[in-house]
Amino acid sequence: MLRVAIVGASGYIGGELLRLLHGHPRVTVVAATSDRLAGRRVDGPHPNLRGHTELCFVGHDTLRDIEFDVLLLAAPHRETMGRMAEFLKLAGTVIDLSGDFRLRDPDVYASYYGVTHSAPELIPEFTTGLPEWHRAELATSDRISVPGCMATAGILAVRPLARAGLIEGTVKVDARTGSSGSGVSAGAAGAHAERSGALRVFAPTRHRHEAEIAQATGHTVRMTATGVEAVRGVQVLAHVNLASGVSERDVRSAFRAAYGNEPFVRVVAQRQGLYRLPEPKILTGSNFCDVGFAVSADDGTAVLIGALDNLVKGGAGGAVQCLNVRFGWPERTGLEFTGLHPN
Repeated sequence: MLRVAIVGASGYIGGELLRLLHGHPRVTVVAATSDRLAGRRVDGPHPNLRGHTELCFVGHDTLRDIEFDVLLLAAPHRETMGRMAEFLKLAGTVIDLSGDFRLRDPDVYASYYGVTHSAPELIPEFTTGLPEWHRAELATSDRISVPGCMATAGILAVRPLARAGLIEGTVKVDARTGSSGSGVSAGAAGAHAERSGALRVFAPTRHRHEAEIAQATGHTVRMTATGVEAVRGVQVLAHVNLASGVSERDVRSAFRAAYGNEPFVRVVAQRQGLYRLPEPKILTGSNFCDVGFAVSADDGTAVLIGALDNLVKGGAGGAVQCLNVRFGWPERTGLEFTGLHPN
């Protein structure tokens, strides 16, 4: 049984890691850290775990006295990089869910995160935690950086066409996300009275996931992010210019070639039906990312669509999938939940 510790386990991503790993047949969670809640049961902030675990939070400093094989980091952006050297000494495998090791260029990181990267020498050690495109590297990597939620949806939607040379020019991404993407400590902006009924454009330009999508696709990306009333879910619409002569059949073929055998990516582009294009509502709690497209024959453009649960495939589920790949287990292990309908 693989022994796992979770840093930052009191937040939404930490809670999802606990939920998924407590149902994982090859993993036991031996530590969940939270300095603020040390000594308290984890099913306090995560009441869905009642009756499933008696685990209590421990302080971060106690990790050095606990034996484990894998360390999962759900700590804040900008803080994780300063402690990474310490974290790397604690476990053979480290999987990071912060944004601090996603971008390969420390200057790009500084531009989007507003601070100088404090551990640029460690960046090359990390593999991008997106099995659909980095499976071979992940199978032998002990340093894994899981992409952001909107970045995951955007990359999975755009990269098949980018790799096939089917698009050209700037990619314009319109992303929508539920309130859980802001985390437990979102403050007044996350209060129900402020979010209810709102469509809040919180990043009209230069959302940090823009840089991740650009890095993965090789295209200039311009991204807008809007908060919607949903609690969970991400949906991205990427507006692209198709290369000369590219048809709808070419687009569909590129998606099928990329994802025809993937366990967690489904191509959803139907001409009729209630859910004929990717819809995050039916993905709640699941590790699926649905991708789809609509081609405009009139002007040679297309809209590429990706949808997922931001806390699962866009976070904790993506990390568990990487864990499965790293240790040679079937990728669906612990991630079999299909989502709900109706929801």
